[in-house]
Amino acid sequence: SLPGVIAGCLLVFIPAVGEFVIPDLLGGSQTLMIGKTLWNEFFANRDWPVSSAVAVILLLLLIVPIMLFQQAQARAQEQGK
Repeated sequence: SLPGVIAGCLLVFIPAVGEFVIPDLLGGSQTLMIGKTLWNEFFANRDWPVSSAVAVILLLLLIVPIMLFQQAQARAQEQGK
């Protein structure tokens, strides 16, 4: 059941990281989330170098766990054969 738990965590984590509208509506302006920070850096502050660096970090934060999960799944399938 561990692969299912990991997949479920990834399915919840990926949309939660990118949300910027829902925290603004529910938590007000005091809520700080990465999606909202990116939005503010791009459109309000016009600080493109910082926002692009945060976007790359966010991309790595999302892609690396998925790649590790896929590698673990491939190893598990090879051992099961």
